[in-house]
Amino acid sequence: MIVPFESTTVSTKIGDLDISLETGLMANQTDGTVLIKSGGTVVLVTAVCAPSNEPRDFFPLTCNYLEKTYAAGRIPGGYFRREVGRPSDRETLVSRLIDRPIRPMFPKYYSDEVQIIATVLSADDQTNPDVLAMTGASAALHISDMPFNGPVAAARVGYVNNQFVLYPSYSVADNDSDLNIVFAATRDAVIMVEGSAQFVPENVIAEALEWGHEQLTPMFDLQDELREKVGHPKREILEPEKDETVSEIVTELFSNELDKALTIPGKMDRKAAKSEVKEKAVAAIEEKFPEDSAKKAAVGDILGKLEKQIVRKRIVDKGVRIDGRDLTTVRNLSIKAGVLPMTHGSAIFRRGETCALAVATLGSSRDEQRYETLTGEESKRFMLHYNFPPYCVGEAKFLRAPSRREIGHGTLAERALTPVLPSPEDFPFTMRVVSEIMDSNGSSSMATVCGTTLALMDAGVPIKDPVAGIAMGLCKEGDDYFVLTDILGDEDALGDMDFKVAGTKDGVTAIQMDIKISGIPAEVLRKALKQANDARMHILNHMVEVLPEPRAELSKFAPQMAVLNINPEKIRDLIGPGGKNIKAITAETQADIDIEDSGKVSIFAPTLESLEKTKEMVQYYDQSAELGKNYIGTVKKILEIGAIIEILPGLEGLLHISQIDFERIENVTDVIQLGQEVTVKVIEIQPNGRIRLSRKAWLMEQAGQEIDLEKFKMGGGNRGRDNRGRDNRGRDNRGRDNRGRN
Repeated sequence: MIVPFESTTVSTKIGDLDISLETGLMANQTDGTVLIKSGGTVVLVTAVCAPSNEPRDFFPLTCNYLEKTYAAGRIPGGYFRREVGRPSDRETLVSRLIDRPIRPMFPKYYSDEVQIIATVLSADDQTNPDVLAMTGASAALHISDMPFNGPVAAARVGYVNNQFVLYPSYSVADNDSDLNIVFAATRDAVIMVEGSAQFVPENVIAEALEWGHEQLTPMFDLQDELREKVGHPKREILEPEKDETVSEIVTELFSNELDKALTIPGKMDRKAAKSEVKEKAVAAIEEKFPEDSAKKAAVGDILGKLEKQIVRKRIVDKGVRIDGRDLTTVRNLSIKAGVLPMTHGSAIFRRGETCALAVATLGSSRDEQRYETLTGEESKRFMLHYNFPPYCVGEAKFLRAPSRREIGHGTLAERALTPVLPSPEDFPFTMRVVSEIMDSNGSSSMATVCGTTLALMDAGVPIKDPVAGIAMGLCKEGDDYFVLTDILGDEDALGDMDFKVAGTKDGVTAIQMDIKISGIPAEVLRKALKQANDARMHILNHMVEVLPEPRAELSKFAPQMAVLNINPEKIRDLIGPGGKNIKAITAETQADIDIEDSGKVSIFAPTLESLEKTKEMVQYYDQSAELGKNYIGTVKKILEIGAIIEILPGLEGLLHISQIDFERIENVTDVIQLGQEVTVKVIEIQPNGRIRLSRKAWLMEQAGQEIDLEKFKMGGGNRGRDNRGRDNRGRDNRGRDNRGRN
């Protein structure tokens, strides 16, 4: 007996997209499952909770985004032909996009393990599945019994011809839009922003977010409608009881000491002072309650809350921060370019106690990163890799593969720099920058943006404008909002917002915002953008004092580059059978050679000497025959009427039997053989490109006789007369021999 599928579907139209949510069709053993669809794109999002009675001081939420190549009708590359190994950078970045707006919507004391998996099952070439996966995660949690305080919806906003566009297609977002921003929001406010821009003013960014938020109402209604139909009652999660006794003791005895420790400007000194306060507090509680380990364990959490109160109260009451700055001052800057002698470009950028060493390396187009996506194979000519070693925060840990955070920070900085890079036509190098964080105390990603700019300029990359970045924070107390410029690491942890803005003097190029509260008013967002602009201009002014413009010349250690244009018909000869010729050139010169169908040949050589040799070897295959010039050719074919001679790579001419020797010959092979090298002269180049050759003309030339190419061209030619008019038999031009006989 065949039983029909049973499922529940709700749908709506938002912008130009029809979006539906369906549950019950598959993956029904989860706590919440949703299929979110738009056009030909389908994403399966599952949410599963593993309850635990073990006390945790963190929320173990895991979000995974998976792209299956079958979704786009493709087979994976690689040896195994399946999706294996670590996730791609894109999958990692979208996983972060799902996590960031979802995590704050759970109670702070909730500690059950939750896993969200978003799998792209079908993908068209119009709708990007990333924002669908974000909304689908909210919908799956919303219908579950987990204490999720949703719903949350996500969208992408573009800016085309001064008009905002919701959910722009791939092609529009990549080619036509000045703005590409992904954001997530609740009904009340925007809570997460991530994206790039083409020098867009701050006020346009703010308007884009306000406009986009207004458009999302149908997505909230859609999730609520699905919950009304199939949602489970939310489980009750009790907040752990607070031990006020310990809190009162710690506050009374150690509040002043902690307050004093929080006035120490230096991060490590401040950390040591805070640790000393904690040790004293733990000892005091242990002495008072020797049998109660739970009370001792609660000290750290109590001191953390007390620290937050002290820091925020000082900001609200005095406008003074941990390191003594006011709310808008940027920390002291130290900048130096060209710090590593053997690299192509390098720079150190220090802001306060955050320091990034950026190192730029140039390569050929062969060094581009090639990767697979649902829309096909793509490549990147600019890569920015961010590393956060444990020593930068004074810790000792195992070195592992780049974390999600490192990939995310590197991508944010990469987006910030991409709009100012020269075009491949103007600068055909592949560019890689590695940012090594030397010290970290707040916004190392924005220090990476500044350091990368300087490293590229030091390498001689002709960027359009310098780029700088700054991180903004927020302290909300009651109805008052205090925006902080250039936040410390502690201010990030204790504050309500981490808002990173990067750009040039002309506008924003990258933005990222995470909010820990329910949202911020539009006027506060505008104020944060304004303060960020002021700080960015301040930093840019100091950067150009150190390095006003890109170096005029590339480093002597950078690849030497030249571009040649050869006849497209010669490409085959340059490459050779099975790549024989091009492999021989690269093996001898150690150069990289990129050949385009148009005949453009880009050469990247390790030295100037290697470059010149490579150019010479390439041009050898692009030569054209010159009328009257002698060539040493190879006999490629023997014919009855003569022989075919290859005088240049891929260039052949006909040596007629009458032009082989002075004397009449009966058979071509009487004089020349297949594969033999012979010297010939080009006596005619016909309009159709055919070439006529003469060995006889060369022999005459060797004998010191004058050559009349017109006579050879007409099929005749003298019989080899010397400079007294006598031919090779000794006859003069009246037919008499050297004895005077006719």
